[in-house]
Amino acid sequence: MLTLEELKKLVLEGSVDTVVVSIPDMQGRLMGKRFHAKHFMDSAWKQTHCCNYLLATDLDMTPVEGFHSASWSTGYGDYSMIPDLTTLRIVPWFEKTAAVICDLVDYQYHKPITFSPRFILKRQLERLSDAGFSAKFATELEFFLFKETYEEARSAKYETITPASEYNQDYNIFQTSKEEIFLRTIRNGLFDAGIEVESTKGEANAGQLEINIAYDDALKTADNHVFIKNAIKEMAFLNGKSVTFLAKWHGAAAGSSCHIHQSLVSGDQTPSFVDARARYGMSEVMEHYLAGLIECSNDLMLFMAPNINSYKRFVKNTFAPTTSHWSIDNRTAGFRLVDPNRSSIRIENRIGGADLNPYLAMAAQIAAGLHGIENQLTLPEVYEGNAYSAGDSNNLPTTLRQATIFLENSEILRHAMGDEVVDHFVRAAEWEQESYDNIVTGYEVSRGFEMS
Repeated sequence: MLTLEELKKLVLEGSVDTVVVSIPDMQGRLMGKRFHAKHFMDSAWKQTHCCNYLLATDLDMTPVEGFHSASWSTGYGDYSMIPDLTTLRIVPWFEKTAAVICDLVDYQYHKPITFSPRFILKRQLERLSDAGFSAKFATELEFFLFKETYEEARSAKYETITPASEYNQDYNIFQTSKEEIFLRTIRNGLFDAGIEVESTKGEANAGQLEINIAYDDALKTADNHVFIKNAIKEMAFLNGKSVTFLAKWHGAAAGSSCHIHQSLVSGDQTPSFVDARARYGMSEVMEHYLAGLIECSNDLMLFMAPNINSYKRFVKNTFAPTTSHWSIDNRTAGFRLVDPNRSSIRIENRIGGADLNPYLAMAAQIAAGLHGIENQLTLPEVYEGNAYSAGDSNNLPTTLRQATIFLENSEILRHAMGDEVVDHFVRAAEWEQESYDNIVTGYEVSRGFEMS
């Protein structure tokens, strides 16, 4: 990581000539500009600008009708990008390059953009602070690695691409040894960029991998998460490979998840989830927080699974949960209690896919947890056994359409996040559904061309 003064010195001596200035968009991607380092030091370190349609588009960057914030009728004006200099870092895999993540504010009045993902998380962290807590998070990010380049994969229409391995490589050291040149590049590159990488490992399908990053403050974890996804894509490109963070890239393959570990600490950094005298070592605060997550699991589903494809991942007996039950060290449930009776006790939310936006997912969970704490919700009984067999009211939404309805009608998240935020992301989800509903898929044609 760099201070502004350290960057200035590197620029003057010619060690840095480019600064990547970006914001996280609605989908959790980095959008922005590359500045000549001298211009960044002259003025852009204070602010620069971007079109406000960046928070009113879909995955294809289509300007979407129906957003109040930006439209053809309002002329698609500008936002101001304000670099958060605590995120300033070197990008080791590009020559003489640094990067910084920005907050978005109104161009004229410099007021925060309330529905920008980074501000949404900051707002929930403020609410958490007002209640006497701060949040620690970690994300486990899964992805698939392919032997083809992005251009080759696109030319093959993603149908005949080759995963990096031929078999399930979960924890398999020999198989991941074949991929170690690339994986070592990822670990060391991110570490040199100031991110505490713990490990990489093979995951439960051919070509599937996982990267684990150290537990940290919520905002730093979210910033690291979006930087990591972009970095892995860049390093894959530079190494003649491709990766995908799709929740379900192929019907016969496992889904890619983003398990989210979380806990709270008090103002003096004392763990708030720990009570050595209580059942499983869970404090009352932890029980209320987890009860809030469970009660709100349907309401926050859209932030855990934001796309049509996200819901293809939720298949029984695939380690992707289908219910909101909680359990002790049980990977069939939506919420897993990790390290019971220890100071590192925490909640693992197993619902989210690799395609989620970490700022939104974390913000929604904090809002749900605070709801549980403020209302002293009672934690349901722990679930034992195979949660895939539960078949009860704890079933999670199975489609984007269902999740959108839950969010739109969520009084809890509207209270916590505001109507403007909820309405903005409801509209984004509606557009995803509308776009899909207008597409005739190859499956429909091949199945019904002659038989219908």
